[in-house]
Amino acid sequence: MSKVLVVTTSLRARSNSDILAERLIAGAKDAGHEVEHVSLKGKEIKFCVGCLACQKTQKCVLKDDAVEIAEKVKNADTLVFVTPIYYYEMSGQMKTLLDRLNPLYPSDYRFRNVYMLATATEDEKATSEKAVSGLQGWVDCFEKATLVDSLFCGGISDPGAATNKEEELMEAYCFGKSTL
Repeated sequence: MSKVLVVTTSLRARSNSDILAERLIAGAKDAGHEVEHVSLKGKEIKFCVGCLACQKTQKCVLKDDAVEIAEKVKNADTLVFVTPIYYYEMSGQMKTLLDRLNPLYPSDYRFRNVYMLATATEDEKATSEKAVSGLQGWVDCFEKATLVDSLFCGGISDPGAATNKEEELMEAYCFGKSTL
């Protein structure tokens, strides 16, 4: 049994990415994984100031919710980042969180497998490529970790529309159940 941390990054209430994340979580739990979900909604996450003190101390000088999230990331076996696609890239709040996870770089982090679930209004295959590439860049900094897979669910625009997307809901469930 793997300890899975799912980090949802949409700030919209009842977002499409959150709806699909719920199905992914259900699939992962049905596969026997221990799953924890962290949403960035209502969290204070400041921008990294680039001081690099964390490389010596493994602690960030900034005091906000990113510190607690980083501890959860550090202690998970598997990470799943869930993001809406904004302008063909991961959400800004996801990128800000990834930057703030810098204290983990020199640490004895536990995670090995990283996944991404992305949603967008646009439905072209290439829509999520830059977001996946951005996450790959972060994963590349952690030599014991691998970006294993990603799932893109496009063509979902109106708030809550994912509720009626049976195929995408099943894809997210199966991604959680058989992939993680």
